[in-house]
Amino acid sequence: MSSNELPMAQPLWQPSPKQIRQANLTAFMRRVEGEYKIRLPDYGALYQWSIDEPEAFWCALWSFADVRASRQGEVVLAHGQQMPGARWFPQARLNFAENLLRSRDDAPAIIFQGEDRVRRVLTHNQLYNQVSQRVQALRAAGVESGDRVAGFMPNLPETVVAMLATASIGAAWSSCSPDFGVQGVLDRFGQIEPKVLFTADGYFYQGRALDSLTKAAEICAHMPSLERVIVVPYLEARPAIPGELPKAQVLGEFIAPYAPMAIRFEQLPFDHPLYIMYSSGTTGVPKCIVHGAGGTLIQHLKEHLLHGDVKPADCLFYFTTCGWMMWNWQVTTLATGATLLLYDGSPFYPDGNALFDFADREGMTHFGTSAKFIDSVHKAGLEPIKSHRLDSLKMMLSTGSPLAPESFDFVYRAIKRDLCLASISGGTDILSCFALGNPILPVWRGELQCRGLGMRVEVFDEDGRSVRGEKGELVCTAPFPSMPIGFWNDPDGTKYRAAYFEKYPGVWRHGDYVELTEHDGMIIYGRSDAVLNPGGVRLGTAEIYRQVEQLDEVLESIAIGQEWQGDVRVVLFVRLREGLTLNNELIARIKQQIRQNCSPRHVPAVVAQVSDIPRTRSGKLVELAVHDVVHGRPIKNQNALSNPEALEQFKDRPELKA
Repeated sequence: MSSNELPMAQPLWQPSPKQIRQANLTAFMRRVEGEYKIRLPDYGALYQWSIDEPEAFWCALWSFADVRASRQGEVVLAHGQQMPGARWFPQARLNFAENLLRSRDDAPAIIFQGEDRVRRVLTHNQLYNQVSQRVQALRAAGVESGDRVAGFMPNLPETVVAMLATASIGAAWSSCSPDFGVQGVLDRFGQIEPKVLFTADGYFYQGRALDSLTKAAEICAHMPSLERVIVVPYLEARPAIPGELPKAQVLGEFIAPYAPMAIRFEQLPFDHPLYIMYSSGTTGVPKCIVHGAGGTLIQHLKEHLLHGDVKPADCLFYFTTCGWMMWNWQVTTLATGATLLLYDGSPFYPDGNALFDFADREGMTHFGTSAKFIDSVHKAGLEPIKSHRLDSLKMMLSTGSPLAPESFDFVYRAIKRDLCLASISGGTDILSCFALGNPILPVWRGELQCRGLGMRVEVFDEDGRSVRGEKGELVCTAPFPSMPIGFWNDPDGTKYRAAYFEKYPGVWRHGDYVELTEHDGMIIYGRSDAVLNPGGVRLGTAEIYRQVEQLDEVLESIAIGQEWQGDVRVVLFVRLREGLTLNNELIARIKQQIRQNCSPRHVPAVVAQVSDIPRTRSGKLVELAVHDVVHGRPIKNQNALSNPEALEQFKDRPELKA
């Protein structure tokens, strides 16, 4: 067996008996055993109980997480055999923001670090008071339950405060990061017609101060629903509002008339709209995915408390912008009493140590990032294990794309040895995870540790049969609380059903190509809609990337299936280190690496060099967009990409016509 193949005989990390004993997950298991008079010897038994008895599980979690609600109700699940159509806690009345603002002490709730080196701290009491002022100001501005409030914001404390104020009232929050182009913002916010827009005056990135107000003015000019624009100072203490923003006022003026007071949290149904998220939009105008308050809350509490082992003394960080679902996910940390760490700016400015410096300075316990960031740290030759203490760090989380087995090796070799490396996978569609980390299980090379509690996740083969140890479609065969409550402007649910339930009626098809392992973990091979199919054999793109990017010359790669002579052939594009040019010798080494460690079927028929590879704004590769460009098809929404200009390199390539 090649050293690159999976699995390996020993785990990369195992929790100590003390870590297992002190884990929230262990405490939850003991409580369930006592309350339900059952025996749960290990996580596997707990997982099986959670999917066999979903009503009991989610009810037990509600109690363990101390969900704040004016009413829970007696019914846990109505229409439980329907997917979509099931309703969780249909009699409950609660408020999402009230659950995140339960602490009123002087411990840090949010610690913010900007690229400009500005550090700010908000205590739980200060956070509550700031939310109180904004709630009053928004109500005075006419915002009511059911309205929409949008944020065109950097990852600032003010963004969190604005979201919490919105949720307190019962309005729905939606956000984009300020690096989005005007059309990209209009494609999103234009569909949901927000009443109020929060925007900063600008942001910092790679040592530059970048203006946001010019974009904001253009956005507002095309969005007649806006009645008020609130400008948050960031670049300047007193930003000048351009004349093109007639409905705008600076945040300080907006909240000046209001002193902090007790917040009146609207008590709303469990499935009342909380967030409106967006699909990547690379194949058309983004879908507006509506998530309910209760489902988001209880799912996130499960993931933070049980799978993440977050405790009140912890400090959780996720490197994200406000345009990625991980921003929404991380904010729920506040409901655990832990400290939320925010960073805004480039993770590689002025060098690759910025986030590791932040981790040491603030006592970070949970370091969340992307697989791309970990690979970039590796390619940059950094070894934080030698340059940083990282003594408080107990869990590192990675998502956005599959984390290669070699990146697992790198984390334990060059970042920290005693660490739970939690590769997690879910998506904007569910605002949470299907498979993720676990503080009481070992970490196996290249695997996500486990399926999430209460999530009946299976792998279907092409005939719709549940399989293990084989590659197939990731599906969920039973309802779960964080399913979207629907799509915006989809009154009969046609678009919603088509997105997830068309292939397997009554079963959620997520669109990932995966495998359940002998450890009951999961390996992700890429998006199933990007699976290559030469000669009718299904191949995951992540398998190819994993091999190619081990070569020192290659920074990143993207593979597609090109329609060719009545079949499909694999085409691989590579981005090389600066100054290098693809030659026959390197092409031969790339093909040999793939042939030796994957299979002859994986070997590309064509290898070509590009200077950039297109990605979404959350860092995901867009194989389908490249596939369409290569085949001369139009790309419907390039605004969804962070670097749409990169697509030009894939047009009319002579090597693809030979």
